[in-house]
Amino acid sequence: MFEQNDAARTVGQPIVYIRQVAVADLPRELRKQAAGLDKLYAIGSETGEQLALVRDRKMAFIVARQNDMTPVSVH
Repeated sequence: MFEQNDAARTVGQPIVYIRQVAVADLPRELRKQAAGLDKLYAIGSETGEQLALVRDRKMAFIVARQNDMTPVSVH
């Protein structure tokens, strides 16, 4: 649940966008590394730069928060 303390903690932190990515749409080298997976989750900056790819949505949010960023889901 979102609380006031969460809002205060995110002030000044960069926003990153979490979105699902089809493994089939990735470059060949990344597809090989993601063998057996159909989708990954991208963490992207406000300028569109891809910062990371992770196995699941929950992990994407954890990684963003551990790096002092505010994650926002993109559909």
